[in-house]
Amino acid sequence: MATYRQLQTAFWQDTFVLDLTPEEKYFFVYLMTNSKTTQCGIYELPKRIAETETGYNRETVEKLIKRFEEYGKIVYSDSTKEIMILNWIKHNRINSPKVKACIRKELKQVKNSEFVTLFLAQCERYGYGIDTVCIDLGEEKEKEKEQEEEQEEEQEEKEKAGPPSAPEISPADKSPDPITFYQENIGVIPPLVVEDMTHWMDGKHFDEPNEIIVEAIRETVTNGARSWKYTTKILIGWAERGLRTLQQVQAAMLEHEQFKGKGYRQGSKDNPYQSGFDKRAAADKAFLESMQSGQAFVEKDTGYDPSQDQELQKLMDQLHTK
Repeated sequence: MATYRQLQTAFWQDTFVLDLTPEEKYFFVYLMTNSKTTQCGIYELPKRIAETETGYNRETVEKLIKRFEEYGKIVYSDSTKEIMILNWIKHNRINSPKVKACIRKELKQVKNSEFVTLFLAQCERYGYGIDTVCIDLGEEKEKEKEQEEEQEEEQEEKEKAGPPSAPEISPADKSPDPITFYQENIGVIPPLVVEDMTHWMDGKHFDEPNEIIVEAIRETVTNGARSWKYTTKILIGWAERGLRTLQQVQAAMLEHEQFKGKGYRQGSKDNPYQSGFDKRAAADKAFLESMQSGQAFVEKDTGYDPSQDQELQKLMDQLHTK
């Protein structure tokens, strides 16, 4: 920024200046020589600064800016608080490389891209050569602005349309996958266990086989067994009691917990929850407790064949007979 500005002596004989009022002449000289002016004629000039330096109030400053805009001498941007003196380069053209470098630097700092475009058009009009390769003409900012506007429009359309409707889910999609649930909660499932699990999924014993098998696996993991043998015993007990839906199974489990809370012992005759499965459960109690305490080896299903387990086979035969 230069410390002084040139004002030609012919300024006062200019036909335009001669017709100005003293107030307008003073303000016009201020616009061309104040401390904010630049070599390119585009600079930031908040109206508050103009008030302070000229001594005019805000109303007078706004009136004079508007008047010189109507005269075609300046352009003012309220959004960026920048002013451009039109035809500045016509009366202040200096071909020095240093001056041109200074102008390029100033143009990069201009916030209003329209002012930069207008300035370069005037340079071309008056034959003032200046390198514009490194000058941002605002195209990138304009693209970003357009993208932001498009995103805002899309967001508004989504808000008007309301929340998206939930996709229709077929019954098959709602049903959980016992094999996947087993792998996620117990581990890799052996082929023999898959085969045995498939038999339980055929719908002969339960109306909701997938849901009930998943519930049995969940109960197995909760009890710390992590064994398909234990899960099979649970399924046999539910099937013997005629529990065919998940709701019936969950109701029975809740009832069982309530009776346990009332102090009924597992093998007592006065237990109203007593069933064939519960009677056999007493025999398995010691085995389960030993597994939970870490004293017994917890069975892994890697090579487990349900058909070779005599106890389970016996229970399954009884279930099929019924």
